[in-house]
Amino acid sequence: MNPKTCVSPSGIFIYGTHKPHFKVHNLRETDKIDTLGLDEDRSPVDNRINFPDSSVYVPQADGIYEIPNAFPFRGATYIAKRWADRKASDPGLIRLPKRPEMSVGDFLGKWIAAQDNSEPFLIKIFESMPEPLQLATAVNTTDPEDLVYLAHISCRFVLDPTHIHPTGLKFTTQNDGHKTPVIHNHALFEAVANNPHLPVRYKEIMVLKPGTQGTSEIVGEWHGAKNHSHVYEYLRKNSYIPWGHYAANMADDAIRYRINDLTMDDMIGMRHFYYQRTYVRMADQLGLLKDVKKNKLKVDQLEQLRQKICGGLPHGYAQNQVMFNRTLWGWNFGFDYAPSKYRLHASHQQVHQQYALLPNTIITDNKTASSTGDFPIYGYGDLVEDFIRSYHRQTGKSFFDCYIQAIHNNRRMDGNQKGPSRLIIYKDDRVIVFVPKAQTSQWELQLMTLAPVGNILETDTTTRRSIDRAIYYTIKILDAMGARMITAIELSKRFDARDLDQRLLYSFLPRLPESPGAFSEAQLRWINGHYPEDFASACRSQVARFIP
Repeated sequence: MNPKTCVSPSGIFIYGTHKPHFKVHNLRETDKIDTLGLDEDRSPVDNRINFPDSSVYVPQADGIYEIPNAFPFRGATYIAKRWADRKASDPGLIRLPKRPEMSVGDFLGKWIAAQDNSEPFLIKIFESMPEPLQLATAVNTTDPEDLVYLAHISCRFVLDPTHIHPTGLKFTTQNDGHKTPVIHNHALFEAVANNPHLPVRYKEIMVLKPGTQGTSEIVGEWHGAKNHSHVYEYLRKNSYIPWGHYAANMADDAIRYRINDLTMDDMIGMRHFYYQRTYVRMADQLGLLKDVKKNKLKVDQLEQLRQKICGGLPHGYAQNQVMFNRTLWGWNFGFDYAPSKYRLHASHQQVHQQYALLPNTIITDNKTASSTGDFPIYGYGDLVEDFIRSYHRQTGKSFFDCYIQAIHNNRRMDGNQKGPSRLIIYKDDRVIVFVPKAQTSQWELQLMTLAPVGNILETDTTTRRSIDRAIYYTIKILDAMGARMITAIELSKRFDARDLDQRLLYSFLPRLPESPGAFSEAQLRWINGHYPEDFASACRSQVARFIP
């Protein structure tokens, strides 16, 4: 028995530990070694570690525990061993800080008393502000000067000879030898650095220049048409996603803080990394990867590699050559902080996407007489697989064929014959973008392949390009309607489930200001205030702005 629950028939919890070790082929073409700042000895700190010369070997990444939920429809829980061990040594660390006391009157009184101080009074105002006001200002101000004042409060800069303009960050050396920026207030630093109105020079120094956000290696690079787009692929070795994940981030010379700034080339570049890394890793396992050069695969090379992988997969799984059998792809766009220090969405504002491969199974740590020693790990698309197999057993029909038919046959729920009835807002001969009849976000949109392809190994060049365009159009439409925080997720089929008619599906979930999620959503009860057909109509009204 290989249950998808942590509860065994023997009355013992089942769980496992990922012990990642892997090799990453370096596909980056160029180096961009740069100085990030100065350490306490005024020695330069550079980003050389972010630009490895050859492949990256990870002999032992952080362990990750995986615990299936007691109820399979609620997914799985992951515990990062390194983080948890630190808490285990001092359980008192598991708490949130008290909200700081603040008084606007006291702040104003101190400011008035300091009026005759020789220090410029605006700097004094920002320094003496209660922290919640600093954070609220950092998130909401549109004045670059406000952000400059707050930037200097949040961290220490290296200044030019005039002592006015920053040239880098001050660094300090940790006990293990690593050099880290001197940041006085991390929440304020993040809020300032992620405000689009911060002057470009400060953006570059604080967050955009490779190396300022850590030592993650850059293992891929994309230049778009006429070099107007530039994307880096970062390796996240010790990831909360077992076996590491990758992030496709816009480079420091292609700043994209808003969807409105995003180009089709940017989207193609970020998605190219997802396809390329997946295909290279799968081909490597099957022994199909010959010479790996430090450059990206061209579109025709990518397709040739995909076809070789599809030809070798059945044999590879039979021979236990292949460890991974599904993908994970997602995107959190939009950043915000509440003055109470609750981060409301993504970890940073700049446009980026994340992706990974997931292994087939995990060894059970707590073996029981009723378990075989391993169990299938959790993948979101597996929930779809379980359901559509059950649907076919009960009806004799393919769920996705019925789903597409229902979308085309849709009728309004309120019986209004004069109102819009279509759910589809964009389509071509490969994909449709539509409003799901039952939205799990008030503004949810979905993208689905029309042909029976369920993962990116089954998508040819034309289908991949169609998906890329549709993702781009979808987020542009949501952005035009005012969405500022959007989560996008992929629901994909296992590579080894070839008998299954599961379609590749993407869900776009905007977060609205008055819909933070509460007890109803925790029970999977999604509250809405409009008919799906009317939302589809509102989206279609934006389509002409972006689609030729």
